[in-house]
Amino acid sequence: DKCNWLCQRKCPVNRSGLDCITQETVKFKAQISEELCTGCGICPKICPFGAITIINLDVDWGAPIHSYGVNSFRLHRLPFPQKGRVVGIVGRNGTGKTTALYILSGALIPNLGKYDEKQTDYTKTLEEFRGKELHTLFSSISKHQHSVSIKPQMVEKIPKAFSGSVRELLHSINTEKTPSVARDLGIEKILERKVPQLSGGELQKVALAVCALKDAQTYFIDEPSSYLDIRERLRAAGFIRGLVRDSTSVLAIEHDLVLLDYLSDNIHLMFGEPSVFGVVSSVHGTREGINLYLDGYAKDENYRFRAHPITFMDKSARDKKKQIPLLSWPAFNVKQGEFVLNAEAGMLPIRQVIGVLGPNGIGKTTFIKTLAGLITPTEGELPQKIAAAYKPQHVEAIPNMTVDEFLRERMGKESRESKHLLVEPLHLPSLYEKQMDTLSGGELQRVHIAATLGSDAQLILLDEPSAMLDVEQRLQVAKTIRNIVEAQEKTILVVDHDLMFMDYVSDQLLLFEGDTGMKGSVRGPLNMEDGMNGLLKQLGITVRRDQNTKRPRINKPGSVKDMEQKNANEYYYTKA
Repeated sequence: DKCNWLCQRKCPVNRSGLDCITQETVKFKAQISEELCTGCGICPKICPFGAITIINLDVDWGAPIHSYGVNSFRLHRLPFPQKGRVVGIVGRNGTGKTTALYILSGALIPNLGKYDEKQTDYTKTLEEFRGKELHTLFSSISKHQHSVSIKPQMVEKIPKAFSGSVRELLHSINTEKTPSVARDLGIEKILERKVPQLSGGELQKVALAVCALKDAQTYFIDEPSSYLDIRERLRAAGFIRGLVRDSTSVLAIEHDLVLLDYLSDNIHLMFGEPSVFGVVSSVHGTREGINLYLDGYAKDENYRFRAHPITFMDKSARDKKKQIPLLSWPAFNVKQGEFVLNAEAGMLPIRQVIGVLGPNGIGKTTFIKTLAGLITPTEGELPQKIAAAYKPQHVEAIPNMTVDEFLRERMGKESRESKHLLVEPLHLPSLYEKQMDTLSGGELQRVHIAATLGSDAQLILLDEPSAMLDVEQRLQVAKTIRNIVEAQEKTILVVDHDLMFMDYVSDQLLLFEGDTGMKGSVRGPLNMEDGMNGLLKQLGITVRRDQNTKRPRINKPGSVKDMEQKNANEYYYTKA
């Protein structure tokens, strides 16, 4: 509505008399001729709304597998499910992971780039893949001989489709297998509960149960870790691996790299430009594939998709800084209904990131809300009030407000420092003109993180900032948090369940223990070794570091490395 067609007036090709940028008569949108466009890059720079992306590629990926229209997203290549194996997919949001899943499951017939030709059958697809591995799969799909089961990404939509009890939902698929699947996923206690009453984590496990109860040859699992704590993520990973048999395969999309490493036998990388194009790499071993992704280099394609590699410190515990207290508290407890949280006396130092670890339902959010002054202790009291900014676990979109208006309201006038430390690293300028209630989950998360970090508060409290973000966004958020701490006199508490994210961002840890929904206790802050050892001992797993990237990796249960570390009581290795 606000467009003044500056791109059309300034385009060198248009000014020479040709129609490179034209106006569609139906949608009143700019349409760019890819044959006439010289890739000069003027229109993306001058468009005040960030609506245009021009990508000059030095690699010809050939005809796309699927395209959504003129000047629209296109996907090149496909991953390949392998019988008897879990194949993982890792990549940025918006590069086609879900599109690939739809194509391989038979929910979408690929148009092979011919977006103006409606595809009603697989004739052209079978011609395209003749003599290739995927030909057999597409042939089976076209004959309705390949059974699939999908665990969708957006599990929060399930209550809109089914309002009965969990037991009724599971029995409608497979009554005989329901008891064993419910036991394996730990959902026996919620079988009589109505689906709309479930929490996000409970919905995630119910969605996995529904997927597993269907007899299928290929299981497609889209982001199984969302809403789950570390213990439940490991349970879900073991459950997914249990779906694999000689005649079945699993294709899993996941952004928690520690979990993906633990879950997968092989990996496909997906790279490209979000909402512009996506490319699927050749298949790699899990360790090699994740390391290549962190390095930003697709080896077989000889293509660098990120300018700089993502690296980890060879020891997680940073050099100890001088501990200047920002906030200290005596022992206190908080009672909410039947739940009781007991907190030891503790102290938060200035200019440190304190990670908060522990299972769901034992008081992490209650604790940080108490520090923020949103909850009053039942016994004991905080001796001082301090300016705190809190990003809740579930972020909300404010209607009738643009992103720019929201950030100005929360952060004030944008300074050079906030632009350099927050707005640009989190890629927010392109969202300024968007309405808050039109943002995706990941976009909304980044906007709220920036607004909280950019506040005047000395104490920043972030509850699950990695939720709905892809791998690169998670690590960019972690880097942004660390930059804020280094540049400003702030202390940041981070509650999250992504071990790699927490390993990357934290100086010290608060460790929560207890019984879900009944009682919880908090210890710390502890140094990284003690905090991680305490958590991993609860979970019964050990973690080593990759020799090349220094990233944390879970040892296979019962392996030589696992037993060595458990015998030495070193569940968490700080060195590779």
